[in-house]
Amino acid sequence: MRVVTDFPHEVECQDPVWIPMDDGVELCARLWLPEGAADAPVPAILEYIPYRLRDGSARRDAMHHHYFAGHGYASLRVDLRGSGDSGGVLTDEYLEQELVDGEAILRWIAAQPWCDGKVGMIGISWGGFNGLQLAARRPSELRAVVSVCSTDDRYADDVHYMGGCLLGDNLSWASTMFAYNSLPPDPSVVGDAWRAMWHRRLEGSGLWLATWLEHPHRDTYWQHGSICEDFSRVQVPVLAVSGWADGYSNAVKRLVANLPGLCQGLIGPWSHKYPHLGEPGPAIGFLQECLRWWDQWLKGRDTGVKDESALKVWMQDSLPPTTRYGHRPGRWVVEPCWPSPNIVHCKLPLARGRLAMDGKSCEVETALTVQSPLTCGLFAGKWCSYAAGPDLAHDQREEDGGALIFDSPPLEDFLEMMGAPELELEFSVDRPVAMVAVRLSDVAPDDKATRVTYGLLNLTHRESHESPSLLAPDRRYRARVAFNDVAQVFPRGHRLRLSLSTSYWPLAWPPPERVRLTIFDKGSALHLPVRPPRDEDSRLAPFAEAEAGPTIDMTRLEPGHHNWYVHRDLAEDVSTLEVINDNGRIRLEDSGIEVQTRAVETYRSRDDDFDSLESETRWDRSLKRGDWEVSTVTRTVLTSNAREFRLHATLDAYEGERRVYCRSWDRTISRRLV
Repeated sequence: MRVVTDFPHEVECQDPVWIPMDDGVELCARLWLPEGAADAPVPAILEYIPYRLRDGSARRDAMHHHYFAGHGYASLRVDLRGSGDSGGVLTDEYLEQELVDGEAILRWIAAQPWCDGKVGMIGISWGGFNGLQLAARRPSELRAVVSVCSTDDRYADDVHYMGGCLLGDNLSWASTMFAYNSLPPDPSVVGDAWRAMWHRRLEGSGLWLATWLEHPHRDTYWQHGSICEDFSRVQVPVLAVSGWADGYSNAVKRLVANLPGLCQGLIGPWSHKYPHLGEPGPAIGFLQECLRWWDQWLKGRDTGVKDESALKVWMQDSLPPTTRYGHRPGRWVVEPCWPSPNIVHCKLPLARGRLAMDGKSCEVETALTVQSPLTCGLFAGKWCSYAAGPDLAHDQREEDGGALIFDSPPLEDFLEMMGAPELELEFSVDRPVAMVAVRLSDVAPDDKATRVTYGLLNLTHRESHESPSLLAPDRRYRARVAFNDVAQVFPRGHRLRLSLSTSYWPLAWPPPERVRLTIFDKGSALHLPVRPPRDEDSRLAPFAEAEAGPTIDMTRLEPGHHNWYVHRDLAEDVSTLEVINDNGRIRLEDSGIEVQTRAVETYRSRDDDFDSLESETRWDRSLKRGDWEVSTVTRTVLTSNAREFRLHATLDAYEGERRVYCRSWDRTISRRLV
């Protein structure tokens, strides 16, 4: 990535900037202004997230917002209420208070002498969510949105539930925010009030995981902030962005298909990162693309974006399986709209152990059964890759021994797929609560199997996520299981493999007891969205080189460590997945703050004992500058039996070596068809 230091405009950074809310709480912001904006007002760009602008996202913030300011925009990074140096307490994500505050921020920005009244919003993940959510509220100041790695549907496509199955990342993400919310504001910014503000957070933020476990179905809790409830509310232009290794790629095509205003989609090979920082590569000149978006919609310049294709997608070439890619070979392809008339839907009926590529269903029905080991899923990787350690799926042969598999014959010609495959399933089960995990893999001539896409369905949700219902053992049902969207090339001589399992732990929490799933092949089929190559693809102009503005100097004081370990205790028949995300210790030279962060997640099970499931997360975080030193330790443990989840959590906070706060939680939450 190229660091730009020479801009059309000189840039002034104002820090801190205080934004008053109607109830007296002040939110903390950092503002980058182009020289002369006070006399010649300019449009503004807002990023509104809880990740601590002083010591969390500071280096990334500087890269982005300095870049936008250098090109003639006032650019702000604001900490949510209760995060970083902002006042108040943060008690959950996407609350009504957050959106009310967001509207107040937009009004405040538009009223400043350096702003011409027009504001755009940009954000990744949380900031991508609330950009869409605020757009749906139609504040007059908001004129355009760039939403990266976000979703229109908080239940269907977020970190909590997938296909009605409880995700392991639900605990992981809750623990991340538990740790973030345990940290105080900076005394050099808020003064002597820092300690009282800190203790209000420690006491009041709460245990978010309990709330999320109490809402296993798609109820009003998840409908709030899900713009799919009424797409027509979003009228401003939206640039929707994600990557195939991200957890939020499905939403891009839905947004392109359903938003009434102009929406363009961009999906690369990336994980949960901005595309100019994209891993796996290739990274692209994404900030330049943002400038084209802002110039069109905030400055009224014709940059050509209105005439471009609705969807630009990285068509991935085949690669051997590995848990971390530096680069994904492929090519950019375009579609004029979505759904696209260029997609051909092919039906591949299931037969005993094979996919019928000729489209002919078997004449005689066969009942095929699978009861997967509890540990089927240990090599599945993260629901959402963060490019933080080896978090992609391993060779699928590790999992296929515990699955029911269907292979195609070797392909006589290459096959390109783009969209969401779907499995049409006729089935029965022997228990009232069950799940199915489905995987589509690219099997090379040497038998190595690379997972291309996967899907989950809690079979009690076969008709509705709002009102699931128990399964009658041995009764036949029909269901359609959606895979994640993907764009992938299957080379000549490779095989397609469909794999079905009744467990996918710890990516998803298993059902209450072991299940035998019976598949009736004659009534089941895999549906593939096949995309023939198009001449238009070759005419797509290449993206510019990735670039960004200068960042904050950093000194590494202690190295970090990122890895995943699978431990098998054969004497006790205990399997453990250990995920280490240790960022070491750094010093941010602008503020002098030393930051240390370490997280360890463990997921354990014993044999096929469904009551033995245990997941534990521990976060250690510390901040230090001179004589000021604070640290926190958060620990969360989740277990279950057939009737309930058991949740235990602890929070300890320290000034130096002295513990100044301690609290524990013990909660029991009923399992409701999950």
